[in-house]
Amino acid sequence: MVTMMLSKILGLVRDRLLAHVFLPDKIDIFWAAFRLPDLIFQIIILGALSVAFIPVFTEHFENKGKEDAFEMARAVLNVALVLFILITIGVFVLAEPIISNLIAPGFSLTKQMQVVHLTRIILFGQVILVAGSFFIGISQSMQRFIIPALAPVFYNLGIILGIVFLSKYWGISGAAYGVIIGAFLHGAVQLPLVWTLGFRFKFPPKFIHSGVKEIVRLMSVRTLGLAAEQINETVGLALATLVSIGSVTYLTFAQHLQVVPIGLFGATLAQAALPVLSAERARGRIVEFKITILTTLHQILFLTLPATAILIVIRIPVVRLVFGASQFNWEATVLTGATLAFLSIGLAAQAISLLLIRGFYALKDTKTPVLVSLAVVVLNIVLSVYSILVLKLDVWSIGLANSIAAIMSAVLLFWTLHFKVGKFDLKAVLGPFMKMLTATIIMGVALYIPIKLLDAVIFDTTRTINLLILTGLSSLFALSVYVLLVWFMKVRELTTYAGLFKKLGRFRTKLRSKEILPESVE
Repeated sequence: MVTMMLSKILGLVRDRLLAHVFLPDKIDIFWAAFRLPDLIFQIIILGALSVAFIPVFTEHFENKGKEDAFEMARAVLNVALVLFILITIGVFVLAEPIISNLIAPGFSLTKQMQVVHLTRIILFGQVILVAGSFFIGISQSMQRFIIPALAPVFYNLGIILGIVFLSKYWGISGAAYGVIIGAFLHGAVQLPLVWTLGFRFKFPPKFIHSGVKEIVRLMSVRTLGLAAEQINETVGLALATLVSIGSVTYLTFAQHLQVVPIGLFGATLAQAALPVLSAERARGRIVEFKITILTTLHQILFLTLPATAILIVIRIPVVRLVFGASQFNWEATVLTGATLAFLSIGLAAQAISLLLIRGFYALKDTKTPVLVSLAVVVLNIVLSVYSILVLKLDVWSIGLANSIAAIMSAVLLFWTLHFKVGKFDLKAVLGPFMKMLTATIIMGVALYIPIKLLDAVIFDTTRTINLLILTGLSSLFALSVYVLLVWFMKVRELTTYAGLFKKLGRFRTKLRSKEILPESVE
């Protein structure tokens, strides 16, 4: 969580620098150029890594030894690199018609050509990123987590370096060259570790290994789901290009702010629950499985619901604090804030969906999440297209469509899992949820009132320090109200997190005593 937090912070610093150096119409070009290379990378590389590579590598390492596992890793990496390079060459050649017709149909011809130029630069960086991504898989398979967790931090750092130092000479292309720097740093920071673990590049390269076929088989279903998700994001970006200048930037920045609590509170807790769920399923303990799902679900809701209220109520101060106002004017701030607010409606649903999907994975069911994903993607695309092309609404409507789809996804995933595991106790599900939702609504009101009063009477919020104080004090007051309400309503999750902090305190005290006390006393 700490390294993820650091990576998210650097991601927001990157966005802040983009907003400081460039006008929104220029930033539009950068994010539009990022879409196609990222789509290819997510489907081909992350599809293999997220589902198949780590379990197959671990199985070969345990059963056939280190050398066979590394032989398999080299073969998979070689196949992935060749496949990715071939697709990259095709995209490089066909970038112009793809960009103009599918990615950025609403841009002018000049802007489309700039997107094509940046896309070709970023494609080169994504090729380099392939190796670094497989390094992460190898390290994590061998129980090494710190260095691979830092790799995304260095990736964002490279983009920041490109913005700061190269944009002076090449404009927005400097940020694209920063992607190449970041991809290089992403792999370079891991190379000493994988080298120490025993991984070596060998020539001539080999492409045939039993593990390659196994990975392709395992990733096939997951890849279909990833493809649907990437098509969904691509359609959203393409529709944003049709709205107005800067809309791609407003949508992208709002998404980057919204995913911070999802990553911190949803992804981390869901990932931590997966091995527990898998063990309970393997032992046939379906009652314990259901208890773990509900406990973790409520823990995620306990953290994400107040985060939702904060992002909705103080959306404008958050956008101003993160992205500034030098090039990011008031109209840009308002539209980004509105998009953030509508995206945040589905924040908690997105977070618990990460847990529910892992519940299906623990049950060795990869098809159900993919079918739900396909249905939800279709719904999201229909709503987005109707909002933009028929109703002629602004970019915030894409955020609203995403939230409706996210809520529908969470409902469908929960309902199908409900029947798959022999039904949950719905009273146990809805009781704590309704208490936390009630506390969140009251907290939102408690946050809105002081923000408006202090902004109008005391603080000059045109100054950053005053805006920071106003936001901090109001948020602290609202969170205190939330904690008081859930305590009054006896929400168990408050006791859970309070106990966790106490354990951390005792653990720190224990570590401190071990450092200070002599060995005989211990």
